[in-house]
Amino acid sequence: MDPFLAPEDPSAADAIAAIADELGVFDDWMERYQYIIELGRKLPLFPEEWSNDAHRVPGCQSKVWMHAERRGDKLYFAGASDAAIVGGLVALLLRVYTGRTPAEILATDPVFLKDLGLLEALSTNRGNGIASMARKLRERAAAEPAA
Repeated sequence: MDPFLAPEDPSAADAIAAIADELGVFDDWMERYQYIIELGRKLPLFPEEWSNDAHRVPGCQSKVWMHAERRGDKLYFAGASDAAIVGGLVALLLRVYTGRTPAEILATDPVFLKDLGLLEALSTNRGNGIASMARKLRERAAAEPAA
C-alpha cells in the first residue's frame, strides 16, 4: 500500500477552499476537532522504518514524522503522529501540499491555517507544531532543483 496521500483536490487553493467548507459545516470547535481527528485516522499507514529521528519534525510537542518523495515534477508527502488531533492536522497539511509541484507548495503560504481559525483554536504548543510541520514541507520544496 502506498504510504503517500494522493491529492483529492486539483490545486492547493482548491484544497484550502474545500477544508474551509468542510469545517464550516460544524457549529463548534469540539465537532471540528472530532472531524480533524477522523481525517488523521484515514491517513495511509506510515511505514515503521520512517518513525525515527531522521523523519521527526522538530518543534512539535507530540511526535510527528514526515517523509517526502519526488514523483515526476511533484512532491508527495507521508506523515504520522502519536497524538490523534495532531494526526488530523498532519492530514490537513498533506491534503493541501501533497502531489503539488515545489513551486505550488512554495506559493501556498500556510497563512490559511490562521485564516481557517486553526491556530487560534489550538493550544500555543499545537499551533507552533503545525507551523513547524508546514515549514518543514515548504523547506523540502525549496530544496528541490528547478524543473
